[in-house]
Amino acid sequence: MNEQIERPTESGVEGSILGWLSEIPSLPEPLQWNVWDPEDGEGAALLDKRYDRDKGEVIYWNLLREQLIQINEEVTPENVGPVITALRREMSYDGLMAGNQGACELLLEGQSFEPKRSNGTTKRSYARLIDFRNPGRNRFDAVSQMRVTRGHSVRPDVTLLVNGIPLVQMELKSLAQDNDYTDAIDDLREYEEKVPRFFYPTLLNVAADTEALRYGAVGAPEKFYFPWSKAPGRFEAEGQPMKQATWALLNPETLLDILQGYVFYEREEGGDAKIVPRHMQYYATREVLGRIEEGTAEDGARREDAKTRGLIWHTQGSGKSYTMLFAAKLLLERQPVPNPQVFILVDTDKLARQMADNLSAIGFDRSVVCRKIDHLQEVIEKGNSQLVLTTMHAFEDVDPGVQSNPNVVVMADEAHRFMEKELGSRLRAALPEAWNFGFTGTPVHEGYSEAARNTFREYCPGGEDPLHHYSIREGLEDGVIVPVFFTLRHQAEWDVDEEAMDKEFEEAFAEKPKEEKLRIIRESLTQSELGQLEPRVKTYADVVVDHFESKVEPNGWKGMVVAPSRLSAAMYGEHIKARRTDPTDTRVLYTSGEGDPERIRQFGTSKEERGEITRRFRKEENPKLLVVHQMLLTGFDAPVLKTMYLDRRLQDHTLLQAIARTNRPAEGKANGEIVDFQGTFANLDDALHYDKEVVEAAAQSEEKLFEKFEAQLDAVFSLFDGIEKTNSQEAVQEALARVSKHPERRQFKQGYKRLQDLYESVSPDERLVQPAIKDRYGWLSGIWVAFNRAENREEDPQENVREKTLQIVEEHVDVERVKKDFPIYKVGEEHLDAIEGQEPAAKASSIAATTKAHLRPKVGQNPRYERLSERVEEVLSQWQSGQIADPEAVDALEELEREAVAVEEEASEKGFSGAEYATYALLHDDYGFPEKKAREVAERLCGQLDAEIDTSYEGWWKNEKAQRKVKVQIYKTLARSDTPEDLEKRALGSELRDYLIANYAQATT
Repeated sequence: MNEQIERPTESGVEGSILGWLSEIPSLPEPLQWNVWDPEDGEGAALLDKRYDRDKGEVIYWNLLREQLIQINEEVTPENVGPVITALRREMSYDGLMAGNQGACELLLEGQSFEPKRSNGTTKRSYARLIDFRNPGRNRFDAVSQMRVTRGHSVRPDVTLLVNGIPLVQMELKSLAQDNDYTDAIDDLREYEEKVPRFFYPTLLNVAADTEALRYGAVGAPEKFYFPWSKAPGRFEAEGQPMKQATWALLNPETLLDILQGYVFYEREEGGDAKIVPRHMQYYATREVLGRIEEGTAEDGARREDAKTRGLIWHTQGSGKSYTMLFAAKLLLERQPVPNPQVFILVDTDKLARQMADNLSAIGFDRSVVCRKIDHLQEVIEKGNSQLVLTTMHAFEDVDPGVQSNPNVVVMADEAHRFMEKELGSRLRAALPEAWNFGFTGTPVHEGYSEAARNTFREYCPGGEDPLHHYSIREGLEDGVIVPVFFTLRHQAEWDVDEEAMDKEFEEAFAEKPKEEKLRIIRESLTQSELGQLEPRVKTYADVVVDHFESKVEPNGWKGMVVAPSRLSAAMYGEHIKARRTDPTDTRVLYTSGEGDPERIRQFGTSKEERGEITRRFRKEENPKLLVVHQMLLTGFDAPVLKTMYLDRRLQDHTLLQAIARTNRPAEGKANGEIVDFQGTFANLDDALHYDKEVVEAAAQSEEKLFEKFEAQLDAVFSLFDGIEKTNSQEAVQEALARVSKHPERRQFKQGYKRLQDLYESVSPDERLVQPAIKDRYGWLSGIWVAFNRAENREEDPQENVREKTLQIVEEHVDVERVKKDFPIYKVGEEHLDAIEGQEPAAKASSIAATTKAHLRPKVGQNPRYERLSERVEEVLSQWQSGQIADPEAVDALEELEREAVAVEEEASEKGFSGAEYATYALLHDDYGFPEKKAREVAERLCGQLDAEIDTSYEGWWKNEKAQRKVKVQIYKTLARSDTPEDLEKRALGSELRDYLIANYAQATT
């Protein structure tokens, strides 16, 4: 019998991370973290005490004061005070992203001040907050449980501080307590909303559980939290991906490097966003700079033996554009060669506009966009050190030998296009002394002859490997892209008659059976000719509409039809529009001119119109379907695009590019999909001349998707082995009891969500209506609805399911009965009586959920609620980890629920407001005030605050003047009261202020 290995609790995960942080390999002592993690888990409390931090402050100002003197020659004990005062003032911003960007600029540029010279004059200087040139002179602290209260109270599990400034916030969960890193992300986003000031200086957030670690920029939604799954050799920890990620990403050296060189702020609709690098972007950028540094002598001249080329092969969807922008930024800022002129070349005008928009959105100041040849030639001749964005085709007529700057670096996106139409020769003639780096997700390998295009020959000197490779498989494992599945529909039947072919054909083959005629047509006609047969286009247009309306549109996804010619695209557009209820939700995109027939010209659009159409397509707006011929097959990123209807023969890199249009991740998107009308995927080995790994990862048959669904259905259904599969209350109660604790609870939560995503992708499919599948999925959906009602107390639990699953729920689940069987209770005896007959495990789960929901919004408002919440979590941890049995957990949790009720009743009996009760509880419980004295002080203090503090405007609790007024009034009131001799008034003042502001903030929002 195998010994069961118990997963660590949340505190165990915290201990592991702090342990890994305490000794990172290959780093000298000055670059190691000082870990503050006492036995009670309140590491920040020790640092608070040493540096007298007020819990309303997000920076250890006294620690920073010491460090400013340490790392700045001109900052002295005599003048550091004004610097700190100025920093405090500068740290006031309006909003999370504005605050984060402003704080980031301070961290990079320092705080301006005017130190006095020995002759009595002053001069403007900058006090560095972080020493980037000599990282070992900084101080690095890792603390557990750093609490900050500013209207609300938040406490991330681990905070990483540089010179007393919080640079990383970490929230940790335990699978043993049925929470994972997605729950941690939810908590971090809640913290950002409640106390945004805490996250102003933060570089990035980390969410982790027992098995996985994800990181994201401040303000990022869950879909932009990614793993750091690669590491250089010195940080490798084989078989321990979380330890490796902790060492590779969270070591001080890497964090300071990212902060200094790899952060962009992007202006976009709906609010600004912060961009931090993914691991493949970070390491690829370092490889580019490293190659240039290796080939450059100390005097800045190029070494004779320098390798001047390199290939970055990253799968589509992994963010190559930002990799190039990071590299350009660092080339200009760090200058591995003196004053470089950096070129980014893209292969189409559309991509140039898109990249130019990116440059504008991130405020890349030292850049110029060259759309015309004469402008490009002028820029090359001047040779200014800046980023130059242009297209490869712009070099067609640039004069040879115009390079004036000896240090030119060229980065070519979609590098295979560099080899077309002698573009490479033109580029080399114009910039003969350039460093050249190719970036591609689809390298070309057509052979080794001079005429054959070969990306590796062009960019990998001496037959070396790519400088950096990030494969499709790695992208799938990291969640950077989603898998793509294909369906073959190339043998749909369509009529062969005079409308399709001329009379000679009909006469010549009149005696042939229909199938033989179709075969002859397919083999004898060109792709364009075949694609322009009216009956065939009409047949496939009907397939598009039927498939889109049944499988794609119900879940809010969008589609794209790829036609073999402009005429066939126009024909598709006509037929699809005729079938759609709203013809305006289908748009046809291609260029047309006056010489084109009317049938093509009817869908002609201008460049501006196409830009607006594609912008709207990316949003939740019309159009829902696009019909294209060549456009949008490269560089078009729209996560909402789920399905491509492919009626054009593509192969090799062009096929990979097309596949990648559907592989961008989005919430609820389990996969992308290709519906193949040409038979391209009938033999993928013939269409993709890449190694086996690329071919296997590029796309899989839809049969594989159904197999995944079946396997997932079996796995989730097996959780309920031995339970009668009926909708009786008894069966549902037994099922809920089964998934009420670890590990079944987590397996059901995660497993059903995955199952639902797969069902939505597969449906409709005739196999789904078979009783063996439909009934099992329907029963599980009923348990899911009941689970959400019982666990999360949702008023309408069926709203938690997706569109197609909702149809199954409506067939299989009596939602009103679920609501009746699982009423929503407040904490109290009524709730405890109602669940009396439940299994102990289900009862414990219900009590915990109800009590946690009651306490969650109150934590931070009253010390008694905080203590109760912590005790609930402690009991849950002991129960879920098997330290206590179900009956013991029920008894402990029942007692805690009754205590929560008693707290409420006491406040009501004594006639306390929330602020008065918080004051009373803190003074009486924590500081030894007699009951009568605690009540007297609480009522007097809150009466004064009601009269003197203006709470009439939104966000008053963030105003520092208002906060000081609250604190001053606390001291005034305490000064007039007899207090215990050993009272620590300073600590009490800060703590009490936090509770008071939290209560008044709650009352005014």
